[in-house]
Amino acid sequence: MAAMEIERKFLPAQLPEDLSAYEVHRIEQGYLCTDPVVRIRRSDDDYYLTYKAKGLLAREEYNLPLNADAYAHLKPKADGRIIEKKRYLIPLDAHLTVELDIFGGDLAPLILAEVEFASEEEAVAFVPPAWLGTDVTCDRRYHNSEMSRADYSL
Repeated sequence: MAAMEIERKFLPAQLPEDLSAYEVHRIEQGYLCTDPVVRIRRSDDDYYLTYKAKGLLAREEYNLPLNADAYAHLKPKADGRIIEKKRYLIPLDAHLTVELDIFGGDLAPLILAEVEFASEEEAVAFVPPAWLGTDVTCDRRYHNSEMSRADYSL
């Protein structure tokens, strides 16, 4: 089933206080292909294969469930680095949540924040709180598929 992914990305100027108060997930992901994007992901004990169409602010996304064995089989086939991060879910209001990613491994100390929206109009109209910092939505260097490349550095 296809879904439209509409999100904006930010380089946070500061972290919210008491991150331990928020829901957190441990994520590991690798890319089987970056053009088009074909990703495998483990989020805690859930596993997915994802296809993403081209786009920056909005793009089609297909998620297919995997099991642990299928993920383990595909993981060595990933190109470049396996990305490790902790994702904190920080509510902004009744329907918007910041996904705050704190990267581990050789991408540390990178921290990115994403906010997903129901429409492009909502995304464009969004006024971020000051702590979200610089908007990097249209900077491809901050796409995880780019960061997975072996030769990647900021």
